Amino acid sequence: MYYEIYGQGKPLVLIHGGGSTIETSFGRIIPFLAKRRQIIGVELQAHGHTNDRDTNLTFAQDAEDVATLLQNLDIAKADFLGFSNGGQTTIEIALHHPELVNKIIVASAFYKRSAATPQFWEGFKHATLDMMPQVLKDGYLKANNEQAGLINMFNKDVQRMKVFKGWTDEQMKKITAPALVISANADVGSPEHAVEMYRMIPDCELAIFPGGHGSYLGAIESLDNGKWPAFNATALIEEFLDKA
Repeated sequence: MYYEIYGQGKPLVLIHGGGSTIETSFGRIIPFLAKRRQIIGVELQAHGHTNDRDTNLTFAQDAEDVATLLQNLDIAKADFLGFSNGGQTTIEIALHHPELVNKIIVASAFYKRSAATPQFWEGFKHATLDMMPQVLKDGYLKANNEQAGLINMFNKDVQRMKVFKGWTDEQMKKITAPALVISANADVGSPEHAVEMYRMIPDCELAIFPGGHGSYLGAIESLDNGKWPAFNATALIEEFLDKA
């Protein structure tokens, strides 16, 4: 499992989105976050530099992989920022490894299928590689210059979303870590769902930014000509993590 470490201080684990790498999801925000804390960026199974295994992708397995990495790094507790599918992995970590968690940030993720439009789910039935944003394909090939690996990652990500069941309201109510839910007003999940998740998690804050899926984090697939909006989530994330 590939990972990168930046900075020093209290650890913050960054978990990328589907089809993404550390660089494509977080390359713009890492230099800011690493000024006062230790950043641990991971690349999950079949993504970026990380090898695959002969199993389907699951958020539960990703959570176990991240937990094992932290154990190997002798990190007893950390904060977690998960973007998109990384947000779903973060939910799994908060539910099944609460002993590892200080705080969680769930960014542009959802916990139930009704968060997204029927057209979003229908799209996975006919998804082909040419539908994947070119910047994400380029990002994968920069990390692992293997076309077969790119196709494999894409197919496994699609399959995982085809069978996505999510979590119940009762499960979300069992998350004990302080949480920050961030979404965009033109995100994959609706603003109404972001509000619903905010109300389900007992100790939770909510922020909704203008823009698209992860643009407030600098996620490369959502930037306008590569330009990160000046009004972004950096200061909000810092304030949330620093709060006693």
